[in-house]
Amino acid sequence: MAIGRSSSSSSSAAKAAVKKALGEMGFNSSGGAINWFPGHMAAATRAIRDRLKVSDLVIEVRDSRIPLSSVNADLQPHLSKKRRVIALTKKDLANPNVMHKWTHYFDSRNQDCLPINAHSKSSVKKLLDLVEVKLKEVISREPTLLVMVVGVPNVGKSALINSIHRIASSRFPVQEKIKRATVGPLPGVTQDIAGFKIAHHPSIYVLDTPGVLVPSIPDIETGLKLALAGSVKDSVVGEERIAQYLLAVLNTRGTPLHWKHSNNRRMEGIRYEPEEKHDYNLKDLRPKKKPPNVSDVLYIEDMVTEVQRALYFSLSEFDGDVENENDLECLIEQQFEALQKALRIPHKASEAHIMVSKKFLTLFRTGKLGPFILDDVPAVNTAS
Repeated sequence: MAIGRSSSSSSSAAKAAVKKALGEMGFNSSGGAINWFPGHMAAATRAIRDRLKVSDLVIEVRDSRIPLSSVNADLQPHLSKKRRVIALTKKDLANPNVMHKWTHYFDSRNQDCLPINAHSKSSVKKLLDLVEVKLKEVISREPTLLVMVVGVPNVGKSALINSIHRIASSRFPVQEKIKRATVGPLPGVTQDIAGFKIAHHPSIYVLDTPGVLVPSIPDIETGLKLALAGSVKDSVVGEERIAQYLLAVLNTRGTPLHWKHSNNRRMEGIRYEPEEKHDYNLKDLRPKKKPPNVSDVLYIEDMVTEVQRALYFSLSEFDGDVENENDLECLIEQQFEALQKALRIPHKASEAHIMVSKKFLTLFRTGKLGPFILDDVPAVNTAS
């Protein structure tokens, strides 16, 4: 089920409720409430600006779920002067019904944009084809070309680089051994700028850069979106705060009510037998003691069903107004209790809220709750 219906009213209600519950949480680099700007980011930002001056093209990697919130605003003045392709990664986690509106938006601004899956060979090939088209006029006169890959932390830059390497090695087998980029689930894994040769005649080098954020985020909702997508470490913001924001968004969009219509049989508690096995790599969701004769995949599928049912019934039976900050705050607290039961977390657990938040966020981030886009598509001015 594709989820991602949005409106300005739901967005403002979610923001207001989260602000009320959490206070004016500041995202800044000088300490204060949130200190999330590691020292290596400042040095990396300077290095990126220097290398941008000599780059022939920039692949700006953004998260498909937050096409605007995953922008590094400080680099935009520099990027706007370069040949640029915007790669919207993790498209499999984004609502396809909303994604086409985003591509239309970027087209209307004359910005080359391509939603991709960084782990898909065919998807990355389409990106390379677009890069080649953009470089066509330069290829004829330059013996060496430099393509730079930039983006905020954990948007899939290194996964993209590794896919490009695999494609390049099949196209150009005679080249020096290439060191693969480090890929990890934590933001900011790549801390050094490294160059990789991907083609001969002309020689084309790709620079993978560290993920860098701006020193301050003035808008709390942008900061929470980045945290929800994994671009800011959970420990910096707090899993419970992020989970509260996710619940506010789901409730104000009415998402749990759509789950009922899309998955009627499962919502009624009928077990689902998958047609084929998939390795979801959701180790954090696996129980210490699993029921006998139940596969990991089936266990997780049942967990998803219980979570969706818990949120559906809590929202459908709620007699308050989700547009009201106080009512929404009460609903979210009720849903934490419902999720604790659905996720089978002991009632006496002192860290119950944190445990609920971690598992709930894992389900969202791995797409188990459905594809989603958090950012609203800006209005396109169609006036002539």
